[in-house]
Amino acid sequence: MRSTTTILGLGLCLLGGLGLLPACQSSDAGQSAGPPSTRISARPAVATTQPAPAKLLPGLPDSLQPQPLAPLPGLSDSVRAEVRRLHAALGPEAATLRPAVLERAYAGYQRLRRARQLRGPRVLAVADMELPSSEPRLWVIDVRNSRLLHHSHVAHGRGSGGLRARRFSDRLKSACTALGFYRTGDTYRGKHGLSRRLHGLDRGQNGHASSRYVVLHAADYASADYLARHGQLGNSRGCPALPPAQYRAIINRLEEGSCLFIYGPDAAYASRWLPATSWQ
Repeated sequence: MRSTTTILGLGLCLLGGLGLLPACQSSDAGQSAGPPSTRISARPAVATTQPAPAKLLPGLPDSLQPQPLAPLPGLSDSVRAEVRRLHAALGPEAATLRPAVLERAYAGYQRLRRARQLRGPRVLAVADMELPSSEPRLWVIDVRNSRLLHHSHVAHGRGSGGLRARRFSDRLKSACTALGFYRTGDTYRGKHGLSRRLHGLDRGQNGHASSRYVVLHAADYASADYLARHGQLGNSRGCPALPPAQYRAIINRLEEGSCLFIYGPDAAYASRWLPATSWQ
């Protein structure tokens, strides 16, 4: 016969199982009735990094890379497509010719032709003075046949800076490069040999080109030897000076009435030949 204590114990456990009393404990001290709880840690977030954009000038440090330049606003889709086709047709030597710079050059060039400011062959020269002078930054383009005629170094004015051009001015005796659109003039022989006059087409920006004697000419400080010795070109007094090995061919290609466009990082620049606020 079961003892009273045993019967009482079984009754209490039965009441506990019904929730009327606390649940029965195991006879083993220090152990819980259920499995040990486990803490679920949140999975650490996987850091996702976007690949760095490719450098325009792979061999140079970030400090010499040009700043990003937005596409030209106000340009029609058809003209933008023309620029893309032209850029693609120029080949690998145009890899460092930034599409946004070419857009500005091409859009202004077309407006100038419609305004009969350019009466020579359909040749457009583009100089990106935001690139350091150690890099070839002048492209001479046959627009009619979508062909690159020349790719060369070009010097900027000493008033604009050393390796990189940072200041631009049309002021007399500033020795600076002046930005904007130019029409090529006639040739003459001066102290630098064969030279070609330039006429500024952006009043207030490069309109003093003739009185400042800004011309295309050769210079020893733009030569390959000078570049090899110094790691950069020397500086002119404001002229886009050319390498002695290439100047004659470039000057002859840029016949009278052709177009030269000089780009540089200057937020103050404005041109009537470009849509408003489209420079930077």
